[in-house]
Amino acid sequence: MTITDTRSLVHDLMRAGQQKLCAAFEETDGQQRFAEQSWERPGGGGGTARVMTEGAVFERAGVNVSAVYGAEVPPSIWQHRPSTRGQPYFATGISMVLHPRNPYVPAFHANFRYFEAGDEWWFGGGMDLTPSYGFEEDARHFHVTLRDYCARHPIADYQTMKETCDRYFFLKHRNEMRGIGGIFFDDLHPDGPDSFERAFAFVSDGITTILDAYLPIVRRRMHTPYGERERSWQLYRRGRYVEFNLIYDRGTLFGLQTSGNIEAILMSLPPLARWEFNYRPEPGSPEAAMAEFLKPRDWAAS
Repeated sequence: MTITDTRSLVHDLMRAGQQKLCAAFEETDGQQRFAEQSWERPGGGGGTARVMTEGAVFERAGVNVSAVYGAEVPPSIWQHRPSTRGQPYFATGISMVLHPRNPYVPAFHANFRYFEAGDEWWFGGGMDLTPSYGFEEDARHFHVTLRDYCARHPIADYQTMKETCDRYFFLKHRNEMRGIGGIFFDDLHPDGPDSFERAFAFVSDGITTILDAYLPIVRRRMHTPYGERERSWQLYRRGRYVEFNLIYDRGTLFGLQTSGNIEAILMSLPPLARWEFNYRPEPGSPEAAMAEFLKPRDWAAS
């Protein structure tokens, strides 16, 4: 398989995933549809952003596919992988963030990506869940689905990928997790002559698994009654999401450092969020209980 064939194969997978996922999210929302905008990057490549706003279920949902290339790997990559510094690169991937309207429906993020830098190639990605209110039933469903997904692929270890996710989606300046985690992997390049095929199959299955992991939770919670208190708390927790994406998220940094489309890069941000000075939830409240819920736990075994 040539480099051109490999790149085309992965990019086609990402575009097909975008179509399938957007159709499923539209069906779940039942009110709005995704608007599409394609963009070109001056340094090479481009992408297509699809965004849904003001839906019945999703206040904002974005699913972006891109394929970019350049003469020199940006710092967000070589700082993590020093051997690629100064190398030409190619990257393609799919990324999505869904911010539901109902505070009892958790926000969701996933991305899968493929990189080439010089003579090296690897896959990365994962998915994670960020609830405003904690439900053990939802957390268990999400993690059991991901555990079973990893079990279908000998190259994947759920426990390792879960622990990597817990470490990555952590706000150091707040000393707290962003959500209940999920799985996250990077530098996926298995040994053996069929390494690409096995990694590709894992990523392809991962894109399909998104719907099994997330949509049952959405349907379970999207009609739950809520009021101003729950909405205010949701917006406060969204502030944490914004902080992570703008300070720590490597995908955001990669997009900014490669002069990607700013609208596509920042589509991950919620339409509304809030911050409050020295806020403390009422002791004994569901909001206060989130401090314990948002801690690393073996959800798939509980």
